[in-house]
Order: sequence, then structure tokens, then C-alpha cells
Amino acid sequence: MTTSTRGTKVPAVLVLEDGRTFRGRAYGAVGETFGEAVFSTGMTGYQETLTDPSYHRQVVVMTAPHVGNTGVNDEDPESKKIWVSGYVVRDPARVPSSWRSRRTLDDELAAQGVVGISGIDTRALTRHLRERGAMRVGIFSGEAIADDASLLARVQDAPRMEGADLAAEVATKEAYVVPAIGEKKFTVAAVDLGIKGMTPHRMAERGIEVHVLPATATADDVYAVDPDGVFFSNGPGDPATADGPVSVMRAVLERGTPLFGICFGNQILGRALGFGTYKLKYGHRGINQPVQDRTTGKVEVTAHNHGFAVDAPLDTVSDTPYGRAEVSHVCLNDNVVEGLQLLDQPAFSVQYHPEAAAGPHDAAYLFDRFVSLMEAERA
Repeated sequence: MTTSTRGTKVPAVLVLEDGRTFRGRAYGAVGETFGEAVFSTGMTGYQETLTDPSYHRQVVVMTAPHVGNTGVNDEDPESKKIWVSGYVVRDPARVPSSWRSRRTLDDELAAQGVVGISGIDTRALTRHLRERGAMRVGIFSGEAIADDASLLARVQDAPRMEGADLAAEVATKEAYVVPAIGEKKFTVAAVDLGIKGMTPHRMAERGIEVHVLPATATADDVYAVDPDGVFFSNGPGDPATADGPVSVMRAVLERGTPLFGICFGNQILGRALGFGTYKLKYGHRGINQPVQDRTTGKVEVTAHNHGFAVDAPLDTVSDTPYGRAEVSHVCLNDNVVEGLQLLDQPAFSVQYHPEAAAGPHDAAYLFDRFVSLMEAERA
């Protein structure tokens, strides 16, 4: 059970699975929550982060000290609810300042039952996660911290992200259509693995009618909409569990339909091509990650949210059951695979978020690349 105590100083404690503890004040709802502790380096766009389904079952630590400065509005959410399991900030804004603000971030978190903590050294916590890796965490406030001795054991009993099959928990249950803006040029079947609202909007801006399908969609469901292209979205969880989407992806590859995937969709393409996936030590999250598009040599500043990556050779063209494939994008911080493309048919993917509503918008051209593939296939 959670309650709100805005304006009070209810004590709270954050407990990591390795035993390190941070004490602060309750922020948002009061109660308890568990998840995987990850950090985000973005200074803006916190509404997009909170409502991104990819953060399901994760406790997000904000490295920027001041959070909540622009309050909460009704235009920026990427889905119908906040998906993070918990929220960790250092200095929450006391009074938001934005002409679009409708509520405080504290009130919004409380209203949606999201347990958070404030007043802790989030940079020390971030350094700890960088050195030790993402790990399970619990946040406890109010009556939840009464039995302090058992909190660590409860955190260590919480489920891990490895092996977590979460896409169906956040995806739409019923198919829906996002109409093209202006003249309709193409139809795309989008498999929702945790899709953000801005993604079909970016396609609609380009004259695409987007049929958003549940994560459990079959190949028959995909082709029932007579698509010109197929899209696989971002989403939470371990890609090693996503056998259903991988099977659908392979069916699309066998038919040679233009294909585009982002984030979880990139990992699905990697698996479909025969590559493995693995968990990163602490992942990439934030809006300032440098990625090189190897097809053009251009370096983009991009928005990321992934804790897993594709294990594919960086400098070798690989033979796959669907033709030759290569790594098209790479992270310049750590050489993690950030994109794949097939050389013998129209299919590509990226690991980051080209739709990023909060910015940066360096990678928006990838939606144009998808349109070009569909144009070429039609011609």
C-alpha cells in the first residue's frame, strides 16, 4: 500500500542487493518497491523516461541533481502511465516553472503509486552502479522501514532482470491504428513490445498508417494488415526470452518485407539472424550517447535505454540464413553494437531511440531510411 506525503519529511531508505544503503526522504508515494537499479544521465525529458514502457521493473536514478523543474504536463507522456518501479533524485524542485505544467512531479508520482526517494547523493550511487553494475534494489519509506534488519534479504529475494519476459506485460492488448498525417503512402505493421507514443507519430508524419499489434502477434496477424513494412519496437526485459517475436521476425525476413527495429527490436533482429545477446554491466540510459553510423561515418548524439546488447562481430560481414549482415552502428563510448543491417534484403535496426521526443533528434533520418526501403520495394 502507498500513500502521498507531499510537503512532509517522511524518512526513506534505499537498499542495494550488495548491502550498500542510502538514507533520505520519501518522494512521490510512501511505501515500498523493488526493481533493478539503473541510472539515467539526461538532464531533461524526465516525463518521457518515466512513461517509457522499457523501464518496466526498473528503479531509475537521476544523475542530474535537480529534477522536476518543469513539473508535469499532459502532452509529453509516452504512454498512459508511469512504468518505472521507483524513482531516485537528489534535489527535487519545490516549485515547478513552466507554462505547460499542470502538476508537480511529486504529486504525479504519488497519484500513480510510484515510490521514490530524494535527498541522497545520486552521483555517489551512480558511481557505485558503474563500478559494481546494475543490481536489484528496494526503496522503503514510512512504516515499510520499521523492520530494518530484513530489508536487505527482501531485496535479494526480488526477481532479477536476467530471464525476465516482460514485453507482453507492457504492450497493448488490442490492435489499434495510428492514421497517416496527410496523404497515406504506406501501411506498416508495428509489433508492440513496449512502444512509445512518439514512434508511430514519427511514422505518421511521413505518410505511414501504423497498425500497432500486441507483442503476442503472429506472422499471420502481421500480414493480415497487408503491410508495406514491418516494425519491431523497444521494450523491457531479457531478449533471450522473446522467442515469439523472434519467430515472427524470421517469418518477415523469409518474405523479404522491409523491416525496421529499434532497441528491443534490434536485439530481436540479432537473435533472428543467429547472434547472441548479453547483459551489459550497467547499460546505456540517457540522451547524450555518441553513436557512429558506419554507413555514412556520421556521429550522432542519441537517446538510449537498454541493459542488453547484441553479440555480433564489429568488423566482419556475417553470413546468416537471410543473407549477409553487418554492424551498421556502434557506440563510441564502449564499442557496443548499436545497429544491424542486412546487405541482401531491406532490413535494419538500431539499439537506440531515433524517435526521442525529448531529443536529441540527430537520428530521426532513420525513419526516412525506412520509407526509402518501402519506396524501393514498391518500385
